[in-house]
Amino acid sequence: MANRAKEEVAMGGEPRYVSRAGLTHFLLAFLTALPVVLQSLDKLPTETEEGSSTLAKSCFGADGGARATLSCLAEVAKANLVTMWTSTVLVMTASAAVYAGAWRSVKPVTENQEDKPVAMSKSDAMKFPLMGSVVLLGLFTAIKLLPKDLLTVCLSLYFVLLGTFAIAATVLPFVGACLPHFVRTARVKLGFLDKLPGPLKGFFFESDSESGELDLGNLEITGSELFCGLGSAVFCYWYFTSKHWVSNNVIGISFCIQGIEMLSLGSTQVGMILLSGLFFYDIFWVFFTPVMVTVAKSFDAPIKLLFLRCLDESSKKPQFSMLGLGDIVIPGIYLALLLRMDHKRGFEKSNYFGPVFASYCLGLVATLVVMNVFQHAQPALLYLVPACLGSTFLEAWRKGEVSFVFNWSEEEEEGTSGKKEN
Repeated sequence: MANRAKEEVAMGGEPRYVSRAGLTHFLLAFLTALPVVLQSLDKLPTETEEGSSTLAKSCFGADGGARATLSCLAEVAKANLVTMWTSTVLVMTASAAVYAGAWRSVKPVTENQEDKPVAMSKSDAMKFPLMGSVVLLGLFTAIKLLPKDLLTVCLSLYFVLLGTFAIAATVLPFVGACLPHFVRTARVKLGFLDKLPGPLKGFFFESDSESGELDLGNLEITGSELFCGLGSAVFCYWYFTSKHWVSNNVIGISFCIQGIEMLSLGSTQVGMILLSGLFFYDIFWVFFTPVMVTVAKSFDAPIKLLFLRCLDESSKKPQFSMLGLGDIVIPGIYLALLLRMDHKRGFEKSNYFGPVFASYCLGLVATLVVMNVFQHAQPALLYLVPACLGSTFLEAWRKGEVSFVFNWSEEEEEGTSGKKEN
């Protein structure tokens, strides 16, 4: 069964996994470039002030009676074209990032087990909302106390560094396959990094030895990795100098894909604990305090995706809608867990990913509908968490597998598979 979703390509002299979601990456590139093309052609939809009241004017009479006709619906769609356009791009981008990251998390059984990420524990999942709150409050305090220019420079440098690695890792399976054989098989030694001061080495690299000492004397990378790394560094330099929203989104989408691919929940129960905790975390910080919205709007950093709505008629400045990366990554790592469960059991026997992925998309739509109706920021996890967890156990109840799904663990599954092979 595992072989069905496995595709490999020779890169850098070693087999590398290429996910079934390869075309999804090109869809993400298309969705990112489309608004830029429309803006350059002056084809972006224009915002109308009466868009929100058109439904009441066109589809309901003076006596309150409904008259839903095709002309009425056409007027509503025309008046709300900007909202519909932006919402469509947002839902497609977020769902494509989740789909791509989830499939990339399905690794071939031949991959080095030492490279697999450490699964999150239940205690880690319980602490996550608390740690998130501390970080959020720290950022909010920094906004209030520190100069905005200083914060912008520090955050930009930080995200340029992270973005360089994230973009390189995201495009490596695709770019590397197109490079000449001598580039893919080349080895570049980075032993000079061993001369870096200890604190810097500890910041950039993780020790594999029991003593904790870092020995970078034999560190080397492939020609493909060097090529992708240099290209992503140039791209991130463009982000640092321009802060263009396209560069922001490319880095943000790369963070999402890498986060979903590399973070592992380990078991369904850990996923339930994490999503449930962040459900209340999101509600509290959005509805009961100004902290979440203030941080999201104040930081000019790829901690959110920006979706071009239209150009302001007077200033011609672009107007954006936004979606936090957490609303993609958090449900995404849960969906990736379900996909790996389906993959290991066989898709003809287990198909939880499909219904839950559809529920995630519907949850995004519900978030946008409520946000536009009430004209107020919404905690997306308020809708996404019930959609994902509810659809999981509704499907499990339909199949009579509630207990199995509730207790499923990747570690136990791998142990059982290993015994069967032996």
